[in-house]
Amino acid sequence: MIPDEIISSLGDCFHSQGDTNFTIHSVSYLTGGDINQTCKIDTSSGTFCLKYNLAEKFTSMFEKESQGLRLLQQASELRVPDVVTENTLTTYTYLLLEFIDSKKEIDRFMFHFGVSLARLHDHSSDFYGLDHDNYMGSLPQSNTPSKDWFDFFVEERLQKQVALARDSGRLEYSTTKRFDELFVRLSRLLSKGEPALLHGDLWSGNYMVSEAGEACLIDPAVYYGHREVDLAMTTLFGGFSSDFYLGYETHHSLEPGWKERLEIYNLYPLLIHLNLFGSSYLGSILRILNRYIK
Repeated sequence: MIPDEIISSLGDCFHSQGDTNFTIHSVSYLTGGDINQTCKIDTSSGTFCLKYNLAEKFTSMFEKESQGLRLLQQASELRVPDVVTENTLTTYTYLLLEFIDSKKEIDRFMFHFGVSLARLHDHSSDFYGLDHDNYMGSLPQSNTPSKDWFDFFVEERLQKQVALARDSGRLEYSTTKRFDELFVRLSRLLSKGEPALLHGDLWSGNYMVSEAGEACLIDPAVYYGHREVDLAMTTLFGGFSSDFYLGYETHHSLEPGWKERLEIYNLYPLLIHLNLFGSSYLGSILRILNRYIK
């Protein structure tokens, strides 16, 4: 059951919007979330997706998620669920979203998804990063702005996760030294690019197919970075179909060697998974280091 504290807060929210007899008719818990409790709720004011957790567990996580969703929504390139409200209470924190009834992919869905992501990446900024920090999964993600992409990727993405893994004993000293060698080479290995608005965690579990057959983005880790970061994430954990990349390239041509650079960018989510879930991700990290550090 949904905690009474959240039910009371939802009642206050909808009462202020005119539903003076707000009622929850049914609750169905949804699968797929590893961090929060997530459920579909049918109410007197409509059907919604409710995410909640203990308030002390992940400070401001839902506030940051709602900011990311709104930023993606303002771009108007891909479907994003509306944020109804988010609140932090005494014991619990929650996020209430528009409920998207996920459907099966229709013909050329992935092609059009690729085109839309390329258009999202047209939205730019004067810097890499973001004006606030957020989360990648359940780990804090630092977004301190930088004018230099290589500095940002090293300092705000890789170094912080390497240090966390080192301090927890998940990375040996010899491996951290290999990362240091990689950092020196990154400006020669990676390409430059204008800051692009990124979803930031674009694996296959973080999009849905809407009722209208559109790609709908969820669970973002938004910031402005190199567009190849999002493309790299699409190759992890199952990957996207070739039609997705064909669609992307109809709007944005990809720079030569882009496929060879993706594994470097995937060091960041792999380090995140190493820090969250343990040593089963270490082999993939070492394989990538071995590829670029002889």
